[in-house]
Amino acid sequence: MATNTKSIGIANLPNQTHKIVSRKGTTFTVMVVGESGAGKTTYINTLLTTTIKSYRDHTKRRDALSRKTVSIDVIRAAFDENNFATQLNVVDTPGFGDYVNNRDAWQPLVDFIDGQHEMYLRQELQPHRDDILDGRVHACLYFISPSGQTLRPLDIETMQKLGSRVNLIPVIAKADTITPKDLAAFKRRIRDAINAHNIRIYAPPVESETEGDDVVTPDGRTVKGRQYLWGVSEVENEAHCDFKKLRNLLIRSHMLDLITTTEDVHYEAFRSEHVSTDGRVVGSVARKDAKFKEEEDALRRRFAEQVKAKEAMFRQWEQKLIGERDKLNKDLEHEHSYITALTQEIKQLEDKLNKK
Repeated sequence: MATNTKSIGIANLPNQTHKIVSRKGTTFTVMVVGESGAGKTTYINTLLTTTIKSYRDHTKRRDALSRKTVSIDVIRAAFDENNFATQLNVVDTPGFGDYVNNRDAWQPLVDFIDGQHEMYLRQELQPHRDDILDGRVHACLYFISPSGQTLRPLDIETMQKLGSRVNLIPVIAKADTITPKDLAAFKRRIRDAINAHNIRIYAPPVESETEGDDVVTPDGRTVKGRQYLWGVSEVENEAHCDFKKLRNLLIRSHMLDLITTTEDVHYEAFRSEHVSTDGRVVGSVARKDAKFKEEEDALRRRFAEQVKAKEAMFRQWEQKLIGERDKLNKDLEHEHSYITALTQEIKQLEDKLNKK
């Protein structure tokens, strides 16, 4: 192999790539999944150091519970840092895990992720692909309730469904409410549950998080954190929590890896399953909005109740008809007996008349 010690400019290829990427910018989509009060909104706002998502009015939480469905909210924001444009999409899942019956609560999340893959696939198969909109989810932060026990059945089922479709990153919500000793044991039990149930998660394991508003420490510093009676828990202090590690994972060190993993692993798996050898899309994803699914289930229940009511009514009619039939048969038997008796009397009278 020939080597050339004189520089001809090949080493500038990374600089060219940087210019191209800077000019095009990128799109990054992160999904946050967890029950209400887990700190998803605060985390997103703290992560980006701005209010990208408004806080919910908890006085109206009871009204939201009446929906009994998991909805999908997408918040979009544009950022420009050092002339590098980024379109950030945050997918929130209000209603997840908030109800007594959380059966199939993961279905709207899976439908959304698969739907974004299908939408990108159909755009990719078009003759002109200049303006492809990429809404694929590159990372999913799954907020685990700080129970100190282990994963719930809902957590296991949802994480199994999501892990095969997206870069899943488990996060312990409000980890600063647990003592360091209990937190370490809780992390160990979560890892054991993830391994036992073959849950696929994103390779760099980051499993705890704390975030908050601006608070003043006893020494007069203003920091991001949460105020407690015993003191201040600082967000960016790695001795207090892993928020800084998680922020570096999502933005500073592994954003490109999350995007490429989505493209090369999850999207390719979806594409190979839904594209035939002749280039046609097969097995289109059947997506149903949770609201429509609830209405469909209600209609099915109402129809079943109406069928049962009609069947009961028909059975009553049948019993009534059977009763009337039996009564008519008895009346016919009585009339037949009466006619038979009259016939015998007539025959007897005729015999008497013939003798005379």
